[in-house]
Amino acid sequence: MRGYTRRSSPIEILRETVVSLIRRDGPDLSARQLGIFLTVCLCEGPHTVRGLATSLALSKSVITRALDRLEAFELVHRTIDPDDRRSVFVQQTGRGAALVREIHQIMREARSAS
Repeated sequence: MRGYTRRSSPIEILRETVVSLIRRDGPDLSARQLGIFLTVCLCEGPHTVRGLATSLALSKSVITRALDRLEAFELVHRTIDPDDRRSVFVQQTGRGAALVREIHQIMREARSAS
């Protein structure tokens, strides 16, 4: 990896971030759940199950299972679209926003340690 020391490489920052996340006391998210969660939190919405499935190239059932877990951790909330009851909106919760801030802090610390 040209231009990076081992400690400052993006993959090392990712590793340090993931290790910090699994060491902390909080929800244990799979890579898929984390990817879906961060998409909901960081990409412009509104988000729907159908839209997430399309943008992430996953089936709606895979998205729904991941959202079940994220909702159980109170990181996201789903609501039925009143204009189209077949559509479900997904948004982050206050707890979800706090986790995003925590991830940002972990990544800043990993970057500054390199």
